[in-house]
Amino acid sequence: MSKEVPERIAREVLKHFVAYRALFKAITDTAQYRFEQELWLEIQQAASYRIDLYEQQLQKAVDSIACIIGSDVYEKPLWKEIKASYTGLLYQRDDSELAETFYNSIYCKVFKHRQLTDEYMFVRSSMAVRTVSSGNAIYRSYSIEQGLVALIGRVLDDCGFNLPWENKKRDIVNLVRYIQQHMPLGFDISCMVNVDVIRSVFYRNKGAYIVGRISYRGGDIPFVIPVLNNNQYVYVDTAISDQDQVSIIFSFTRAYFMVSVDAPSNFVDFLHSLIPSKSIGELYTSIGFYKQGKAEFVRDFIGHLSHSKDMFIIAPGVKGMVMTVFTLQSYPVVFKIIKDKFSSSKRVTKSMVHERYQLVKRHDRVGRMADTQEFSNLILPRERISDALLEELQEVAPSSLVVEEKTVTIKHLWTERRMTPLNIYLDKALDNDDSSVIFHAINEYGKAIKQLAAANIFAGDMLFKNFGVTRHKRVVFYDYDEIMYLTECNFREIPSAMYLEQEMAAEPWYSVAPNDVFPEEFTALTACNVKVRRIFNELHGDLLGVEFWQKMQKQVGSGEVVDIFPYRQMQRFTH
Repeated sequence: MSKEVPERIAREVLKHFVAYRALFKAITDTAQYRFEQELWLEIQQAASYRIDLYEQQLQKAVDSIACIIGSDVYEKPLWKEIKASYTGLLYQRDDSELAETFYNSIYCKVFKHRQLTDEYMFVRSSMAVRTVSSGNAIYRSYSIEQGLVALIGRVLDDCGFNLPWENKKRDIVNLVRYIQQHMPLGFDISCMVNVDVIRSVFYRNKGAYIVGRISYRGGDIPFVIPVLNNNQYVYVDTAISDQDQVSIIFSFTRAYFMVSVDAPSNFVDFLHSLIPSKSIGELYTSIGFYKQGKAEFVRDFIGHLSHSKDMFIIAPGVKGMVMTVFTLQSYPVVFKIIKDKFSSSKRVTKSMVHERYQLVKRHDRVGRMADTQEFSNLILPRERISDALLEELQEVAPSSLVVEEKTVTIKHLWTERRMTPLNIYLDKALDNDDSSVIFHAINEYGKAIKQLAAANIFAGDMLFKNFGVTRHKRVVFYDYDEIMYLTECNFREIPSAMYLEQEMAAEPWYSVAPNDVFPEEFTALTACNVKVRRIFNELHGDLLGVEFWQKMQKQVGSGEVVDIFPYRQMQRFTH
């Protein structure tokens, strides 16, 4: 084969990557217009379309390459030359890490995620030690020389909104008061060195977010300023400067931000300086580059395996009827595999489970559903898999395993951030008789169900074991095999029994269609403990009647997008 072929294919890969980046940017750049015009449903639709865009462009690239070289596309030595040629095309790009991942996706699609070595693809980035110099600085810097009020005014002016401020003077006063009340001990405004603000505004659902840091002699303080739109007038809703709360805004349980990014690695490095508790992969994902987030996760995971010794084990908690779950205690992730056979009570198939995980990926997760990453042919070292786990996998999911002397290949799985199962969390709190923890957990549980409903999601199986508690003590849903759109449910009251024998019968005396839901039956969810039931009924007893659910259906069906922001109501400024 001539030397020109690898170079031609490399250019073809880059051409499709450039097309993907242009389309991604075009969708992202509409976020400000949609925010200003209050096109809330369109914002959510655009976010879903942007997620689908990657696979669409990837398939176009694979089809184009196959058309050019035919069956030679499966010749492994050719890809070594393609990689070398492609690497040479990336040195002048400021998004080379994304370009490498796009190449990897093509290679994996061609070879069905097998024989993944650095010889043919970018297992390690070829640009890892290169410093990207972006034409425009990631952030603007502001000095305190002219006073705090003037500084805040300039920050708000530089956001570039095409709408007037509702009451800019009030917003500045609120922000000055916030700084005076919420900065750490030892902070003094006169000690401020400068304020750095990312040039691009972050958009998600109904909010716009100004993100930056305050540098002073004692260190750096991250901040996020949420801005909302009230009938074509913008206003500052609150300010967040606690690092944990800033981390929640970038949570794995929320939809990806729409934000203009020219040099992704520089952008993510700056974000990482604000919230170092977030991994590089999580930050790439949070701004829409979820495939890059996956690539960074894989590199980090490989590195972790080489520096740890603990075993993969069955994850703590009640075993699922559809998925089997395992984990590595030294790594904050769980691995979820679909079982070969389900319990007879589960009316789902493998393809249905897959579709529901895709639904969650594309849907607004409103801070209450965990994001996942999907993998094919993930290879794990056999010596690190406990005997109990291997026995479990061979029993419930043998079709997904290839066990060899030194490796275990799992044909298909999802990864997800590890959380404490809510049932375990509650059992511990009950054992300790910790009323405040119990109250908070049950309140969070009810809020999670309600906020999912507001986002048109009915969780289906709402047992405590299907919810997790994050390190920030938020309750999050993570079992997706029975979720459905709220608008597809038929909420009914249980009809009265006509005679005693009906009421005492083991089977319902009334007809039940596939999408019928009887909220009265939710009382079983809290039957585990009298205290739990009392708290739930006090805080969220409305979930036990059809009125709440039908009202929420009507609200969602009308196209209304409910305000669910990543901070508490009590944190919002008065207006």
